[in-house]
Amino acid sequence: MALLADLAAGDRQADRIVPRTGHGARLTVGVAAAMAFLAVFAMALTLGASRIAASWSDSLSNVATIRISAPQERLDALETEVRTILDQTPGVASAQTIGAEEQAALLEPWLGPDLPLETLRLPRLIDVVDASPPYDRDGLRLRLQAEMPEAVLDDHTRWREGMVDAATRVRLLGWLSLALMTGVLAAMVTLAANVALAANLEIIRVLRLVGSRDAYIVRAFTRRFALRSLFGSVLGALAGMGALALLPNANVLGGPDESLVLSGVGWVLPLLIPPAATILAFAATRRATFRALARFE
Repeated sequence: MALLADLAAGDRQADRIVPRTGHGARLTVGVAAAMAFLAVFAMALTLGASRIAASWSDSLSNVATIRISAPQERLDALETEVRTILDQTPGVASAQTIGAEEQAALLEPWLGPDLPLETLRLPRLIDVVDASPPYDRDGLRLRLQAEMPEAVLDDHTRWREGMVDAATRVRLLGWLSLALMTGVLAAMVTLAANVALAANLEIIRVLRLVGSRDAYIVRAFTRRFALRSLFGSVLGALAGMGALALLPNANVLGGPDESLVLSGVGWVLPLLIPPAATILAFAATRRATFRALARFE
């Protein structure tokens, strides 16, 4: 509340202490805009990676695949035996064979279109969906190993673990990037405030001689630099949101939860960047100004 009061209540006499233009002003606005722009993308990357990993993990959590590897003439007979075993396994909701067209669609990104499946020795794939409660996957895997060595149950555990690990690393990288941006912004604002203080040293000394308190001088600097950071971060955040909106839509990756573009209430989060940058600039400028004034005595 004190910050809002200081920003809203202007003091023309105090504002004259801090130059309106110059290298310090441009540095503060430019750095705040750049950091806000990058923060939008770091935030989108962090949230998007988490959504993608959760979406893929959830879609695979209740589905397993039985892979039958055998000569083509034996596949139909082996599939019949596998389905018999599945019918005898409690907890299996359904089992669906992945047809040739579906396999071709799955292989197309790697092997290209018009894939001649008849010339390839592809395994027979059966998707097994859990019921509630689910079947005993370890028990089914051991039974297949004992009765049908050609059939292997893959519950996608390694794939899901890899996705979760990758999402965790990307999320950590995103938070680390935001922390570095925060540090850079604080350092640049502090530098700009020190430059402005040094450039107006004689004016500050005169103000002290006429009885001005340090709090009066500090308030002028904090207000000016906080407003500059607010202005720059608003520009940067809006530019970042605009650039983010121009990225390919969710359909390119398959669905609304499989995109690095913000969605829904996620678009509200970048709007928190300007207030956060303003508070950070206010605190950094206040600390730098008090420390500089102590050295000037």
